[in-house]
Amino acid sequence: MSFVNESTVDRIIRVAVGVLLLALGWGGVVTGTLGTIFKFLGFVPLLTGLIGWCPAYALFKFRTNS
Repeated sequence: MSFVNESTVDRIIRVAVGVLLLALGWGGVVTGTLGTIFKFLGFVPLLTGLIGWCPAYALFKFRTNS
């Protein structure tokens, strides 16, 4: 895939962080405003990790894969 700009390690970390944020937010571990932020912010690293393409990396012409 030519549009992938994240390495495998980068993708694994993003998915893990995304799942952690979603679990903290939706699981009720973190409540209030921060919990709401975690609920929605967790989708960003999860989706970019699953897809393998980061818009910020593309904007700044940065790649972590070879």
